[in-house]
Amino acid sequence: MDWRKEIEAAAARIRDHVRRTPVLSVDLGLDREVELKLEQLQHTGSFKARGAFNTLLSHDVPAAGVVAASGGNHGAAVAHAARRLGYPAQIFVPEIAGPSKIALIRETGANLTVVPGAYQNALDAARAHQDLTGAMQIHAYDAPATLAGQGTLIREWEEQGLEADTILIAVGGGGLIGGALGWLQGRRKVVAVEPELAPTLHRALYDGPETEVEVGGVAANALGARRIGTHCYGLAAGVGVTSVLVPDDAILDARRLLWRGLRQLVEPAGATALAAVLSGAYRPLPGERVAVLVCGANTAPDPLES
Repeated sequence: MDWRKEIEAAAARIRDHVRRTPVLSVDLGLDREVELKLEQLQHTGSFKARGAFNTLLSHDVPAAGVVAASGGNHGAAVAHAARRLGYPAQIFVPEIAGPSKIALIRETGANLTVVPGAYQNALDAARAHQDLTGAMQIHAYDAPATLAGQGTLIREWEEQGLEADTILIAVGGGGLIGGALGWLQGRRKVVAVEPELAPTLHRALYDGPETEVEVGGVAANALGARRIGTHCYGLAAGVGVTSVLVPDDAILDARRLLWRGLRQLVEPAGATALAAVLSGAYRPLPGERVAVLVCGANTAPDPLES
């Protein structure tokens, strides 16, 4: 697949439907500046809107509408995009999605079903709904249109003057980093960052693409896929992506730093890539220019909930 061509087409397709999110360079006490892209300011609080809009705008949507399984952010993005484009949406999320993400989906007016268990349970329910109704399923991370939509983020960042040698990106199922790898084609180093308690890509790179892992920890409702996406695996294995793991304590420390130092409130998954630099899980070489993607804002509990 010509990923750059697909991402160029996606960028043109979704331009009027997504935000161009800001970037800034900051000194985090590491004797170097780190460039951040604040994608948590995207519609519905995560990068997921890009893939959702690209999928809906590049397919013929049936009368039954769309269905999606999600840990929360993807479901909110699909629900938002469906409402904007006039399609009915059925979203399935697991209980671990948490109250703030569940409330966000409900605010869109989509039909929402909360299922016991984890993401896989929600995916099974979404597939059953698809079989029953004929609705179009929008996969959270393992579909070409999803990856192409997410890849527009890195394309946009380069348009904004990205100078980094290395980009750190948090990984769940692999849609975001897959899109980044598809766009970059090895032109910059990409570091995959995952929680120690959800090492999905990390394990797959050692043990093979069919590897399933148990997932848990503070970022599990966003980075909790048990198996890496096939498209992401192929791209990551092809370029030899660097993979590092970070403990939950480091994720929470990075989250606190983003709030106290920049007044940017993010969910744990949104701070995971930054945690790799702050904790030393990834140690840049002298002179290496580093960029970090901040990717999600849907924290629980809602800080303004009364």
